[in-house]
Amino acid sequence: MNEEEKFDSQNSLEPNTSVESGLDKAQTALLVEDRAADLVATDTVPTEESVPLDANAKTLSPGMLVLKRFFRSKLSIVGLTMIILLFLFSFLGPVIFNNWGEIQRDESGKEEIVTSVITVTNPDGTESEVVQVTVTQLKINSLAPPSLKHWLGTDKEGQDVFTRCMYGGRISLLISLIVVFLETILGVILGGLAGYFGKWVDQVIMRIVDIFSCVPTFPLLLLAGSLIDSLGVDGSMRIYYLMAILTLLGWAGTARIVRGQILYLREQEYMTAAEAMGLGTWRKIFRHLIPNVMPQLIVSMTLGLGSTILYEASLSYLNLGVKAPYAAWGTMINIITTDVSVLQNNVWVWAPPGILIILAVLAFNFIGDGLRDALDPRMKR
Repeated sequence: MNEEEKFDSQNSLEPNTSVESGLDKAQTALLVEDRAADLVATDTVPTEESVPLDANAKTLSPGMLVLKRFFRSKLSIVGLTMIILLFLFSFLGPVIFNNWGEIQRDESGKEEIVTSVITVTNPDGTESEVVQVTVTQLKINSLAPPSLKHWLGTDKEGQDVFTRCMYGGRISLLISLIVVFLETILGVILGGLAGYFGKWVDQVIMRIVDIFSCVPTFPLLLLAGSLIDSLGVDGSMRIYYLMAILTLLGWAGTARIVRGQILYLREQEYMTAAEAMGLGTWRKIFRHLIPNVMPQLIVSMTLGLGSTILYEASLSYLNLGVKAPYAAWGTMINIITTDVSVLQNNVWVWAPPGILIILAVLAFNFIGDGLRDALDPRMKR
C-alpha cells in the first residue's frame, strides 16, 4: 500500500470515530430528556426504595407536641410535682398517718406550774413576800412543741397540727377545684350563647357580665360570710355555701373569654362548612366552637385555682369561711388573730398551713404558665 492509500484510509477512519462518539452523546442526552419527561408527566416522587427513611422516625400528634413542650419546662415539672405531693399528702396522708383524727384532742394533759409572789402584811405591821406556786393539771395537751408524738406539735385546742394540715388540704384543694369547674361550666354556657347568637342575647348576657365584673369581690365575700353567720348555718354546711358564693362571683371572666373567642371562630371557613351541612346550633357551639376555646380555658382554669385558694384561705382566716373545729388552712392560721402570744411563741401552729398555702398557689401558677406556653401554636421549639 502506497502512502496515498494509507492517507486515504486514515482519513476514512477518523470521521467514523467522531460519528460514533457523537451518536453516543446524543443518545445519552436523549435518554436523560426522556427520563426527565417521564418524571414530570407521572409526577414521580422519591419512594422508600429510592430514599430509605429512618425506621425510628415518628410523627407526633398535636397533643403529644403540647405535652412535649409542657414537660420541657422545668417550672412546669416542679409545679406538677408539688401538686401531686400536696394531693397525696391531703388525701392519702390521713390513711397512712391515722394516729390522730381531724378534731381529736390530746387529753393526756400536762401540769401547768404558775409561780407568783404575794406581799403579806404581818401583825406587827411589817410586810413580807410569799412565793406561791400553783400546780394545775390541764385536761388537754395544748400548744405542745413538735415531738415524736406530735410531729408539728398541737394547737390551742390540743389537736395535732400535722393531721389537721392534711384534712385542711382536702377542704382547700377541693373547694378550689370544684369552684373553678363550676365557674368554667357557667362561663362556657353563657359566653357561648352570647358569642354565637349575638344581637340582644349578647347584649343581655354581657351587661350581666359587666355588673359582676364591677362588683368588688372581696368585700362582697365578707358580706356573704357575715350573712351566713347570721343565718346560723351549720359548720359542716358552710363549705357548700362558700362554693356557691365563689362560683357566682367568678364566672364572669370565663364568659368574657369564651365570648371573645367564639366571635372570632364563628367566621372561620369550617364554621361556614358546618352551616352549609345544616348542623344544629348546639352541635356547632359545643362540638366545633367550644373545643377550639379549650386551650385558653385550661390556662384560665389553672391560674384561677391559685386565686380561689387565696379567697378561701382569706375568708377562713377572717372566721367567715370554714369554721372550727373543722380544719382548713386558713382556719388554722386564724388563731393568731385571737392570741398574739401564739404568733410570737408557737410558730409551729400557724407556719405549716401558711407554707402549704404558698406552695399550692405557686404550683398552680407554675402549671398555668407552662400550659400557656405549651398550648401556644407559635411555640415551635
